[in-house]
Amino acid sequence: MALSFLIKYLFMKIANYEDKSRIVDILSKAFTDNQSVNYVVKQDKKKLKRIHYLMDYSFDVCWNWGEVFITEDKRGAALIVLPHKKVTNLKAILLDLKLALKTVGLFRVAKVLSRESTIKKHHPKSPFFYLWFIGVAPEDQNNGIGCSLLKDIVAESDLRKYPIYLETSTLRNLPLYERFGINTYNKIDLGYTLYMMKREPA
Repeated sequence: MALSFLIKYLFMKIANYEDKSRIVDILSKAFTDNQSVNYVVKQDKKKLKRIHYLMDYSFDVCWNWGEVFITEDKRGAALIVLPHKKVTNLKAILLDLKLALKTVGLFRVAKVLSRESTIKKHHPKSPFFYLWFIGVAPEDQNNGIGCSLLKDIVAESDLRKYPIYLETSTLRNLPLYERFGINTYNKIDLGYTLYMMKREPA
């Protein structure tokens, strides 16, 4: 993982690999009912296991080609991809293959790939933070943890002069993102509304 020590974080820290289990657990619980996640995940009796594997996969991608953050109290976490650092190698191919088998389902791969292609068309070629997942375990939500975590991420992106890009399907999260200058620039209709959001560095 590309480590950054540009700022002394007030609330978050760069995760260790030993934090993986906790981070996967936090994000799996936080996104169980998320429309965007459930669009990707095959909806069957193994749904919860499939979501867990999606977060396991996402952690590994960000560990190798991005940043993984966890709050000091280990109640919130964020996964950030740095697309300009991502490479197509054997490790990446194997991760994607396992994702297709364990999360998406082979007959749904084309549908999910089409979604990802549509999203990526709106991303810049220059370096940026892709805030893939940010979440707090349900039992710890509404205590300001997510807000504090996002504040540190914005500060880091400003220091690197990287814009932030993200998508959300959760309408109630829009005011939080907007509070930090992350605004909607496009919407995609996927049977639900996917809000595409970005923030330019200060």
